[in-house]
Amino acid sequence: MARRRSEASGKAPLTLEVNGETVELAVTPQKTLLEILREDLGLTGTKHGCELGECGTCTVTLDGVPILSCLMLGLACEGKSVRTVEGMAHGAELHPLQRAFADLGAAQCGYCTPGIMLAAEALIAGNPSPTRDQIKDALSGNLCRCTGYIKIYEAVELAAAWMRGEEARPREESLYGER
Repeated sequence: MARRRSEASGKAPLTLEVNGETVELAVTPQKTLLEILREDLGLTGTKHGCELGECGTCTVTLDGVPILSCLMLGLACEGKSVRTVEGMAHGAELHPLQRAFADLGAAQCGYCTPGIMLAAEALIAGNPSPTRDQIKDALSGNLCRCTGYIKIYEAVELAAAWMRGEEARPREESLYGER
């Protein structure tokens, strides 16, 4: 089906599902999904990072698959389902990943955290019992300048256990003797 574009505005219609809600808007063809989420929809949890696809800060899921929203044109998302960090919690109830990150102090400045959580959520959806190496691999495209990643990996492990229904608790000590 050919997309109709308004000659006067240079914008084309876009319909997609964002965090479970259908959204209809008109966007310019060069606008990225990142720009649409932040500027047009006010979902600022998705962060601007390098805008070159190298840092993972802008990670969202598109039909359940983690993608870099800075590299995805908005119009390429027509009819697809987008999930951002704002869509993780259910009302006041945090998603297990959000709770684990908070409980373990896995988010320091927090800038990279939304992208990491969405990449981790997609991993756990496909593999409810990921190994540490699988977690490292799944998060390898998400850079964090504040941490040594240990707390992040531990938070993903803890959240995965909770999502499997286990009554897991944070470890008393990490590899570096921290808590």
